[in-house]
Amino acid sequence: MDPHEVRAELARSDAQELLHSPSPARLAYNGPDGLPRVSPVGFLWNGEQIVVCSATTSPKVRALTSRPDVALTIDVGNTPADAKALNIRGRANVEIVDGVPDEYIQAAAKSLGEDGVGDFEHAVRETYEQMARISIHPQWARMYDFGAGRLPSSLAALVDQAQARAASGNEDSH
Repeated sequence: MDPHEVRAELARSDAQELLHSPSPARLAYNGPDGLPRVSPVGFLWNGEQIVVCSATTSPKVRALTSRPDVALTIDVGNTPADAKALNIRGRANVEIVDGVPDEYIQAAAKSLGEDGVGDFEHAVRETYEQMARISIHPQWARMYDFGAGRLPSSLAALVDQAQARAASGNEDSH
């Protein structure tokens, strides 16, 4: 997917809604043993990258340092009518920083709100001397809205085939 297409997909209003939502993302990567892993993570979209922060001792930090290719999804909805998902693929860059990155606090504020973030910030600043700041630069992105019919191409093809069969069956009955 070329960079212009990625930017256009991420600029969609429904994609922006998910990128700024308090919902966690699910980060998929290959672990230190080479086997796939998925981890729910808090995140912050800064307009160009998804930023995830973690303890420097986290297995994902070690894994992403040697295997930076990742996939990430942010999804909402419990029924087909309201199910939406933003899928992203990219490369992670791990940077060890002193203290707590501001993005970590900003990401937490999305779900904790302004009233709850103060105690959280105090606790994490007391806990972490350093953190891993993981920035993910999207190289591919796709927004799906199942209720609106914006489906993965494989599923859309099945729906089209089913509709064609139904239409030909209706023609045969006339």
